[in-house]
Amino acid sequence: MFVGARGVVRDTAGQVLLIERSDNGYWALPAGAMELGESIAECAVREVWEETGLTATEVTPFAMYTGPERTFTNMYGDTYQLFVVAFRVDAWSGELLSSTDETTDAGFFPSRALPAPVSDTVLETLDDLAAFERTGQVVLK
Repeated sequence: MFVGARGVVRDTAGQVLLIERSDNGYWALPAGAMELGESIAECAVREVWEETGLTATEVTPFAMYTGPERTFTNMYGDTYQLFVVAFRVDAWSGELLSSTDETTDAGFFPSRALPAPVSDTVLETLDDLAAFERTGQVVLK
């Protein structure tokens, strides 16, 4: 089982923060695995900080990804079931880092003009956030 979180950070203009991953060159949302001793919300806050330098001070869960098609095989051939919670970052502070140990670039982009190549999870997560904001219902997949 792989338990993780991802965070959607937006600026005052509503643009979405994406990071360019150093391992595969894809643009993605800040995300990663939960560590021993932390809550899933703390995981989201930590991942945002590690990958962007920003401190998330308020987060709201809006989607959970748990279906049987959500698996991941690592470079050693081990396959894991994914359980990922997506959080909207409602408040944040700090200066955006253009690169970190895990990223080669970062920036805010209009949701209709995302850089390429973009991870499939970005589009799905943004659609699910829009559904949550329309209905107030957490999206379960």
